[in-house]
Amino acid sequence: MLFTGIAVTKAQRTFSEGILVYNMSVETGSGQPKMADMFDGATTTIFLKGNQSRVELVSGLGKEATIHNAKTGTAVILKDYSGQKLMITLTASDWETNNNKYKGITFENTGETAVISGYKCQKAIAKLVNGTTFTVYYTPDIRMANTSYDPQFSSLPGLAVQYEMTSGKMQFKFTLAKISFENVPASRFEIPTSGYRVITYKETRKYNYSSIIFSGKICP
Repeated sequence: MLFTGIAVTKAQRTFSEGILVYNMSVETGSGQPKMADMFDGATTTIFLKGNQSRVELVSGLGKEATIHNAKTGTAVILKDYSGQKLMITLTASDWETNNNKYKGITFENTGETAVISGYKCQKAIAKLVNGTTFTVYYTPDIRMANTSYDPQFSSLPGLAVQYEMTSGKMQFKFTLAKISFENVPASRFEIPTSGYRVITYKETRKYNYSSIIFSGKICP
């Protein structure tokens, strides 16, 4: 089943394998127009198959992908910017550390609803333990079988259809553009054995490379 924007009504369905595509738009303060241009129109594509996930971000800056195995907890982040290709390896403990900000996140429904990308969505305010909040519209019609692919939505009771996040003076909006329940080949989750400079997550922390830990999301 392929969804491309026509309103549909369905009973709750479990999403265990398939592809999600989100479009990104950016609003910016006057001091960061060039950076906004780089991200505006970017896409995030998520491939899911059982315990495996691959999140790909393509923007004007370059490409990156996060491959995660929910069974082992391990992951790699592949970055390709300006011809420089970098692979960051993460242990299960590293993955938890990198996503620690989302531990304990809660979602409070506002009672508001909206039809977005053809889905009737409920509006919720996400609250992080550090006090940060952001808005998310989600549909309870789709339940995610693998909630580990995106820790910020691990406790969301449905699929995030649209959400907004802020980084500095820029506000990023992600909107679901396509959902497909097709089979995903196992090759999507294979980790490259050559062509990348390989470093560990701990090395990125040691040398203060935190800015390169993006993992398909905009981080403050």
